[in-house]
Amino acid sequence: MNIEFTFILPCLNEEKTLPFCIEEIKKYINEKKLIAEILVADNNSTDNSVKVAKEYGARVSICRQKGYGATLINGTNNARGQYCIMGDSDGSYDFSNLDEFIDGVRNGYDLVVGNRYKGGFEKGSMKLSHKIGVKILSKLANIFFHTPIEDFHCRTKSI
Repeated sequence: MNIEFTFILPCLNEEKTLPFCIEEIKKYINEKKLIAEILVADNNSTDNSVKVAKEYGARVSICRQKGYGATLINGTNNARGQYCIMGDSDGSYDFSNLDEFIDGVRNGYDLVVGNRYKGGFEKGSMKLSHKIGVKILSKLANIFFHTPIEDFHCRTKSI
């Protein structure tokens, strides 16, 4: 059976939040009847993250190279799914709200990116200077890369 989706969770010392994330993804997979796997891409955690990930049924890949980007690349390289969905393992993503991502790739999009500006921000979740800076950096990136992405730095619950 071919795996359609790999849910990649980059991880560095997140044993406390991993169970919540993994369980939320499992629930989504079951509700949507997806053929999917959960992959924790661990960046040399010194806590029990790897053990916890395995206990909760996730597959684990270890990234020896330091850094968030290296960990995402490691996860992507070790994914068995046709499509990858990435979200942090710190509990900051809403893994129950992924329909637009799933539909996007199934409808032929090469990349689907979240947009915090579409759903709004919780009070105090981001400084005004960061909100403005992200808008400016996203516009510059769109000019250079000819893309329509509104939030190049997306990492919250809104899609």
